[in-house]
Amino acid sequence: MSRAVDPATYTLAAQFLALEARLLDEGREEEWLELLDDDLLYTVPSRQAALPRSAEINRDAWRVRDTKAHIVTRVRRGDQGHAYSEVPPSRTSRLVGSILVEPTEQADVIAVRSTLLVYRQRGIDVHFDLIPARRADLLRLTADGPRLLRREVVLTETTLKTPNLGVFL
Repeated sequence: MSRAVDPATYTLAAQFLALEARLLDEGREEEWLELLDDDLLYTVPSRQAALPRSAEINRDAWRVRDTKAHIVTRVRRGDQGHAYSEVPPSRTSRLVGSILVEPTEQADVIAVRSTLLVYRQRGIDVHFDLIPARRADLLRLTADGPRLLRREVVLTETTLKTPNLGVFL
């Protein structure tokens, strides 16, 4: 059983995840950037199905390994129409659940685990993607509200059916 946090901290974390999903689904990436800590590290490690479950995630090989500066560049490219994998922009709906919140050794940082399901549809294409994942986040608690400090996204699929990861998970 995990170490419990007080109900107010749990609610704060759940509200953060809900707001983040809404901002991204509505294409409000500039507002979403304000939720990111300057020291952010956002990773999506590779996963290999042929290995035992305990060894299938390779944290030496990355699908994505971005700092806040990388993410800002990705958002700005999208704003200028230069992110061709997102022209036209994806329409998404993020479902976040199975939220667990735990304290860490740092008083101003909490660990948040969640499950994510992203529905993604592009242009007039009748096909859509469902991208399931588990996330392990660290949120820094600041006077201005929580800020995403670390995110590791472990995709359920080992072979992506989506043509690209042009959306944030």
